[in-house]
Amino acid sequence: MNPLLEEIELVKQQALLLHSEAEVEAALDQMAANINRTLADSNLLLLCVINGGIIAAGKLLPRLDFPLTLDSIHASRYRNATSGSDLHWLYKPTTPLSGRSVLIVDDILDEGHTLQGIIDYCLEQGAEQVFTAVLFDKQLDQEKPVTPDFVGLTVANHYLFGYGMDYKGYLRNAPGVFACKEVL
Repeated sequence: MNPLLEEIELVKQQALLLHSEAEVEAALDQMAANINRTLADSNLLLLCVINGGIIAAGKLLPRLDFPLTLDSIHASRYRNATSGSDLHWLYKPTTPLSGRSVLIVDDILDEGHTLQGIIDYCLEQGAEQVFTAVLFDKQLDQEKPVTPDFVGLTVANHYLFGYGMDYKGYLRNAPGVFACKEVL
């Protein structure tokens, strides 16, 4: 077996389940209800942050009961590593942002630098207002540059995977939120 796949399997086997699939789905229901109340009349453009936000955005979309458009954005600090570096733009939305209300959907708010960079980009492109939705807000012992408008669940400061969050590019599809044993 490939050494990386062996590592991935070991990480998966040793991980601690923090939030079950049912808990995450209930959090998505609550997030959607809050978004529906707040943004229903806003001519919303939902921006999915690739790759982590795919699951959160995909699960939120059918729960949002008002007209909206969808596009994506890909800015990364991690690039399949376990720690971040400078912001790297891989894809920018093709939908004009000028005059639009934008909801940025991502998997997790960690230190907040990537999300802040995306917010700044949207405002530079003329977005009328920018909202943020994260499925998970990681609790850190430091202040973050951004506070999300919509949060699914608060999670402890562990290296996590599942529901869009990855370990070295793998395990985004795990049915729940797991903490890697090595950082517990």
